[in-house]
Amino acid sequence: MSENRKPLMGFMGKLPSGTALGNSGKTHCPLCMGLFKVPRLLPCLHTVCTTCLEQLEPFSVVDIRGGDSDTSSEGSIFQELKPRSLQPQIGILCPVCDAQVDLPMGGVKALTIDHLAVNDVMLESLRGEGQGLVCDLCNDREVEKRCQTCKANLCHFCCQAHRRQKKTTYHTMVDLKDLKAYSRIGKPILCPAHPAEELRLFCELCDQPVCRDCVVGEHREHPYDFTSNVIHKHGDSVRELLKDTQPHVEALEEALAQIKGTNSALQERVEAVAADVRTFSEGYIKAIEEHRDKLLKQLEDIRVQKENSLQLQKAQLEQLLADMRTGVEFTQHLLTSGSDLEILITKGVVVERLTKLNQVEYSVHPGVNNKICFFPQGKAGLCRGYEVYGTINTKEVDPTKCVLQGEDLHRAREKQPATFTLLCKDAAGDSMGRGGDNIQVAVVPKDKKDSPVRTMVHDNKDGTYYISYTPKEAGVYTVWVCIKEQHVQGSPFTVTVRKRHRPHPGVFHCCTLCSSGGQKTAHCACGGTMPAEGPGKVRVICRA
Repeated sequence: MSENRKPLMGFMGKLPSGTALGNSGKTHCPLCMGLFKVPRLLPCLHTVCTTCLEQLEPFSVVDIRGGDSDTSSEGSIFQELKPRSLQPQIGILCPVCDAQVDLPMGGVKALTIDHLAVNDVMLESLRGEGQGLVCDLCNDREVEKRCQTCKANLCHFCCQAHRRQKKTTYHTMVDLKDLKAYSRIGKPILCPAHPAEELRLFCELCDQPVCRDCVVGEHREHPYDFTSNVIHKHGDSVRELLKDTQPHVEALEEALAQIKGTNSALQERVEAVAADVRTFSEGYIKAIEEHRDKLLKQLEDIRVQKENSLQLQKAQLEQLLADMRTGVEFTQHLLTSGSDLEILITKGVVVERLTKLNQVEYSVHPGVNNKICFFPQGKAGLCRGYEVYGTINTKEVDPTKCVLQGEDLHRAREKQPATFTLLCKDAAGDSMGRGGDNIQVAVVPKDKKDSPVRTMVHDNKDGTYYISYTPKEAGVYTVWVCIKEQHVQGSPFTVTVRKRHRPHPGVFHCCTLCSSGGQKTAHCACGGTMPAEGPGKVRVICRA
């Protein structure tokens, strides 16, 4: 019987009531989406039509197992003695799971036929859910009956001929509609090497079904038995393997359920956090916008204030200029055109007026400047509960008002850090209250002006700057502190750097303790201190 006859397993049983078969997953090809036509079972246990598999694009893989494909024990021994070689292997990818499928020597048609799928397709066709079945003998007419003895589907004409033949007269014939309650209606599975023989035997050595001709041919002297006798042993081994596999299925399903639950929780959490982010961002944006409006209003107020001051100063200067011009013009006219008597008569008024005008105080410089600065890093407090930044400052640092503070302004020790603080102020003497000014500091030895000491300036962001340096040698140093290339108050100044003394002993009398008001500390000549325990002469160690 040819391959296109769709041979099936040769037994059938009734379905339990209420059981449904023939769903699309068992009867339809995942590629062409139609009913299976000669379905092939792939190693990944997915089933695809033979024609669909042949249309897949094959690829070459390298097989390093060796040149001999014989799987017998003898062949394996000789195979180990052969040098390993690289052989090309043709393969395809499963269209369902993308698993690599190594094709046998015969190609796609050498893959195992999925007889279960063939049976399911036939059942679906019988139930009217697929295409009609064609007679197995004439391959032309639709099937009406089935010979239970031959396992063949017959049309009306072939059924009558089947009954007329002496050999098949007593075969059991079943109407097609009566087969719908069966779970299997398969045909006998024929031997691919001997198509006229049915596979009824099983070769134990080769681990494959064989026919009668096989056991007298290439499987001669191989141990074999009927399939009905060995099915229990092999079925039990498959069941044991299935038993070992099922817990993995349950574990994987549970893992996937946990992943699904975690993913759902993740999505919920992401949505909740996203809502928090949006709420925070919207509130922050409103706070920033409100702070922006406050800054712009503050800037506008500063502009109005400065413009009013300038306009007032302008009006005062214009009025003073007008008065000055009137006095000058009148006096010039008097002196050039008036008689002696007229000059003497008006002298008193003119002198009084000019004297008064000359005593008026005025500034030749604008009373306000255009110094308005925006500091993005300046803390502006809270707005709508959010910390906002950005301040407007009209103060301008005045180097002549800045102050230097610290104990290390005029003394230091070699190889020890010396520090002092710069307090920046404006022209009014008020603290700037913010940082950001460009502070230049230089510490230079008087005898080595080409070897300045490295200095560090730390901006405290509040108008003060912490300045530190470490002199390497003893001597006199000059310190410059400048802002905007102008020296601050007290700059430049000198610093005397003394040598770093080691601990040394000293003695002081009780008079030192008494004269110091009871303080248990005396000053050493080196500049260090010496603690004492009480009155009397005490030998101590200087902590310089």
